[in-house]
Amino acid sequence: MTRRLRVPEDAGGERLDRFLAGIAEIGSRGAAERLLDEGGVLVDGAAHGKSYKLAGGEEVSFEPPGPVTSTVEPEQMDLRIAYEDEYLLVVDKPAGVVVHPAPGHATGTLVHGLVGHAVAGGDEPERPGIVHRLDRDTSGLMVVARSAEAHRRLQALLRRRDLKREYLALVVGRPRSRTGVIEAPIGRDRTNPLRHSLDTANPRDAVTHFEVEELLPRHALLRVSLETGRTHQIRVHLAYGRPAELGLERQFLHAARLAFPHPITEQPVDVTSPLPADLEAALMQARAARGSR
Repeated sequence: MTRRLRVPEDAGGERLDRFLAGIAEIGSRGAAERLLDEGGVLVDGAAHGKSYKLAGGEEVSFEPPGPVTSTVEPEQMDLRIAYEDEYLLVVDKPAGVVVHPAPGHATGTLVHGLVGHAVAGGDEPERPGIVHRLDRDTSGLMVVARSAEAHRRLQALLRRRDLKREYLALVVGRPRSRTGVIEAPIGRDRTNPLRHSLDTANPRDAVTHFEVEELLPRHALLRVSLETGRTHQIRVHLAYGRPAELGLERQFLHAARLAFPHPITEQPVDVTSPLPADLEAALMQARAARGSR
């Protein structure tokens, strides 16, 4: 059924794809771009490209996209579900697991393990229910939708920055203050497009908050929260790697807390995750270094 709506006057100057992504029935830039590529959107009766600038007051008509069916086959995976209801779940992702299928990772991803938990929503068949991601070597909490409506509303929470994400990170050295804010734009590195860094030709705003959880002789345990969610943001802003002297095979980074208003019931959801065994062991080693000098 064709949907028609009037562009608000205060949306004047906005790109067509961004405007469409903010409509609940579409819900994302990817879905908006597919509709535009298929010629399924008209502005005052005419088709336009995704970068078309709206003036305000136009009539936009489109056919709402249908539900996306996942193409991922379920796989048995031992996962800790930290919270769940009929609309969503919060999974405690193990380190070493890629979130969704990608080149070189056709099987064994977190999504393969979640398909059997009735996850759904979103416009990409290989990423049902996925709202945000964690790097392969980062452990901890992710919220995943179980319906298209829950997915759209969770994405809206993310855009409004109402999805609070806190991480625990162990870094080498000691910050100059116990709390701080890092504001440094991030983008693809000028010389290596596979990396993200501060040295970029296409910077995007990135804001990271931190507070010292515990000071150690050679390290600091930080509680980090993201105001924005750029790719590899914490890695770039903290410029840390793997504390090799602690025997870690990965970076010390754990998504320890997720807090948000429930997208359907609006009740508060607040979930925490303890440090996994490898990070707890590394932290104990860092603490034991007291007095070793």
